[in-house]
Amino acid sequence: MENTITNIAKGVGISLLATFILLLIFATMLTYTEISETIINPVIIVITAISILIGSSIGNTKIKKNGLLNGALIGGTYIITIYLISSILNWKFGLEVQSIVMIVIGMIFGILGGIIGVNKK
Repeated sequence: MENTITNIAKGVGISLLATFILLLIFATMLTYTEISETIINPVIIVITAISILIGSSIGNTKIKKNGLLNGALIGGTYIITIYLISSILNWKFGLEVQSIVMIVIGMIFGILGGIIGVNKK
């Protein structure tokens, strides 16, 4: 059980690190190119999904079982962490349709990453 919790925490940490790096790259691209700001929300959703997939896949590599559950836990914990940080930084934080979409995407990509991680050789 302790090993599973450690791997889930590792997966969430890797997901957060990947998000930070990918958002930094995207912010740089927005600053120095003529990319339209209308693509910000879709790109954030894609970055979130990729980050959770990476973190869940790596976090589940050593577990070798329960990839669906552990992946969903990584995705859910990641989304909860992001929303807690958002609510601390933004007092007008609320649960909207986009928030629900992000939660669903986080869980789905966490599950997919869990399946990939468990089946890696």
